[in-house]
Amino acid sequence: MKVFRLLLMLAFLLVGLVVGALNSQPILIDLAFSSIATTSGVAIIVSLLAGVLIGGALILAAMVLPLYSKLRQANKQAAALARAEPRSAVVEPRPIDGP
Repeated sequence: MKVFRLLLMLAFLLVGLVVGALNSQPILIDLAFSSIATTSGVAIIVSLLAGVLIGGALILAAMVLPLYSKLRQANKQAAALARAEPRSAVVEPRPIDGP
């Protein structure tokens, strides 16, 4: 599994290098109060990374945190039920061939 992750990381690094090399035209990004001079390859990679981070944060806020909260509540309820109904320590032997 570690080798697969390493190969996947190297593949994405290679794609990033190719995008950066093929898009080397200088561009100027004008923001409200400042401007940024960069190449188009860097702008593309940074915008893709920002999209991934924003999308991941939205999924975390919309799905993962509520599900984690429900799981925590279910675990508390299961623990309360386990404490309320103590199990007997005596185990009755069962016949091998049936009842």
